[in-house]
Amino acid sequence: MAVCLSPNGTTLFVSHQRAQEVLVGTVRGVATIGRVSDNRWEVVRESLTDCHIGSLMIEPASGLVFAGAHGGTLYASSDLGKTWTPRNKGITHDHIYCLSYAQVAGKAVLYAGTEPAHLYRSDDLGESWHEIPGIRNVPSVAKWTFPAPPHIGHVKNIAFDPSDARTVYVSIEQGGLLRSCDGGTSWSELQGFHDDVHRLAVKQSDPKCLYMANGDGLFHSRDGGANWAQLTTRSMRIGYPDGLVIHPEREDLMFMSGGIDAPSKWRANRTANSRIARSRDGAKTWEMLEHGLPEHLRANTEALMMEVWDRSFALFVGTTDGEIYYSDDEGDHWSKIISGLAPVSKGRHYRNLNEVAA
Repeated sequence: MAVCLSPNGTTLFVSHQRAQEVLVGTVRGVATIGRVSDNRWEVVRESLTDCHIGSLMIEPASGLVFAGAHGGTLYASSDLGKTWTPRNKGITHDHIYCLSYAQVAGKAVLYAGTEPAHLYRSDDLGESWHEIPGIRNVPSVAKWTFPAPPHIGHVKNIAFDPSDARTVYVSIEQGGLLRSCDGGTSWSELQGFHDDVHRLAVKQSDPKCLYMANGDGLFHSRDGGANWAQLTTRSMRIGYPDGLVIHPEREDLMFMSGGIDAPSKWRANRTANSRIARSRDGAKTWEMLEHGLPEHLRANTEALMMEVWDRSFALFVGTTDGEIYYSDDEGDHWSKIISGLAPVSKGRHYRNLNEVAA
């Protein structure tokens, strides 16, 4: 049993037993870490070491692992990351930014988002892909951009209505939030929030209840995206949220992670000063988690993942300093289980913390 940790891949894994291995996406490939004891882990293998892996996912029915490379292609593994083969037939953009999957009529459907912002779908476990062109037909497409060079917007996150996976949400960084209610044939743009959309979390029991991690804070909709309320702003301790997970059975229990401010400030200050927060009341209030975490976390928390098994769950966090933090008591206490990996980072984020501002 294995799970994945990456900036723009799967963030929730549910099974009957806890994983013994975690595949971690880094700027120098996939590092697989294995459990030695409850809180002791070690690196057991490294693969795709010439690739910057920004997204990982495991399709549960087949057990296939997929890895998307920044500035590269899409790979698949049938042996939990020991060996990989390209699986990109039909994908014409060579910068895979995010990966996601859904069950549609009992069949796995895979999605890949790229930079520039294009969306691809596979109905045969990645053997072939076809582009979903409709996202490029919305009015705002000409304004899609990204602050860092080369200033090209990308698909950051793909989410689904858990009651009907034909309803697809696509987060454009930076450009907005798109929704399709017919599996991608037609698209509409949702409004009422800052256009720097990082991630969308959909409540399992109420798919009209949406939470959005955004460059300007955390937003919430109770009506499927027609109206939005801003729950946090840049003044919160986590001013630039990205990681966001909801416990699938205890939906008032949520975790959020991110830096104190935007990445442009990281370069000037040489720190993201990031944090992990917990809410037990459906995002009404948040508490910063501390025990076992550094008082000052210089790195950014680029990947946040929840693993749920039996009646337990654990959290994994990967940082731009190549550290992995772990908690199996609802975030009350944390352990640094791995250090010395290559940075866990989407795009150039890790460079913002290591390059001197001009």
